[in-house]
Amino acid sequence: MAAVGRTRVGKYELGRTLGEGTFAKVKFAKNLETGENVAIKIFDKDKILRHKMVGQIKREISTMKLVRHPNVVRMYEVMASKTKIYMVLEFITGGELFDRIARNGKLKEDEARKYFQQLIDAVDYCHSRGVFHRDLKPENLLLDSNGVLKISDFGLSALPQQVREDGLLYTTCGTPNYVAPEVVKDKGYDGARADIWSCGYLPFEDSNLMSLYKKIFKADFSCPSWFSTSVKKLIKRILDPKPQTRITIPEIIENEWFKKGYQPPHFETAEVNLDDVDAIFSESGDATNLVVERRDEKPVPMNAFDLISTSQGLNLGTLFEKQMGLVKRETRFTSKLPANEILSKIEEAAKPLGFEARKQNYKLKLQGEKSGRKGHLAIASEVFEVAPSLHVVELRKSKGDTLEFHKFYKSLSTSLKDIMWKSQEESSGSVKS
Repeated sequence: MAAVGRTRVGKYELGRTLGEGTFAKVKFAKNLETGENVAIKIFDKDKILRHKMVGQIKREISTMKLVRHPNVVRMYEVMASKTKIYMVLEFITGGELFDRIARNGKLKEDEARKYFQQLIDAVDYCHSRGVFHRDLKPENLLLDSNGVLKISDFGLSALPQQVREDGLLYTTCGTPNYVAPEVVKDKGYDGARADIWSCGYLPFEDSNLMSLYKKIFKADFSCPSWFSTSVKKLIKRILDPKPQTRITIPEIIENEWFKKGYQPPHFETAEVNLDDVDAIFSESGDATNLVVERRDEKPVPMNAFDLISTSQGLNLGTLFEKQMGLVKRETRFTSKLPANEILSKIEEAAKPLGFEARKQNYKLKLQGEKSGRKGHLAIASEVFEVAPSLHVVELRKSKGDTLEFHKFYKSLSTSLKDIMWKSQEESSGSVKS
């Protein structure tokens, strides 16, 4: 039986929101038949249709079905209701490679080599299936509890049918700092060679987009002094602005630096049928796996599985502790006040900071009135019940700049110190930014 205030989708019980974007949100969930923890990416059908995103979502689902590799986030199944689409994904607990790099400043060479080997293996496999990721970057590289790298977010991926007769792709996409020069030029590009560029290290930084592109076109970069000569040579071959002479994956695998300690992965490939992808968007009224909607009468209880999902791996010590020097995209504090009172206090404190609030059940959406570095800052806040007189309050950046979110939270927490029982900031002292 589902817990009070929970939503159940088929055999899955939905928990807390792990992240959200313009067209989808990702929720922690539990398979009630097996007890396995999963992540479910939820798309709103109406929003997808309105923004003409059907093709892109079909591509993402098709890609996830095609790609079965130990270094790629696994998709278990896709479900649809009349209003939503649900992608059931492997739940990864180790966080982003981006956060690991930011936390440590740099990786040891052997550790970096291990991740690079896993990345190249996964990219090579994707290309063998006719799939080009087109948005490879540290934020899309996750680590599981054993430190194994997993590629995620195939939302911008390209499939074989998008390749034109000349064998090239023509859609400009990706994150500017990591995108290959031929993609920016918009004259057609080889998806495989463009992905190889993005496997390199990020030397291209500039607040001015045109200046950034000039650096990319010239491959104007220098490696840090601690890089070994072998690494520098390999990076130079990867970040070759001419795709025709850029190193290929078979050449990378034969590279002496790459081969040290290299063990190719062993896994089974299965035949995949994509005929059912169109059925997900079917308007027929016999859709299976309908959501059992249930209006929350009190905050969603946060059980042990949810507590683990808020932390990296099983280390609950990080629940309310902030790693020094790392600006996170979400933060939490606990409070002994009633849930409604907590949300009202957050709403009151956010108004003078220039934020409009929209409350629904035990969730609060805060929207910044002024546009920042990456558009308007938007924050989702939710209250979870841990015990009858104890709540966990989560504030999560849903849009905008992470540093601006951090500054907002510092200002907000000053106003909320009377209602906080224990905050992340109090656990770890001041945070460098």
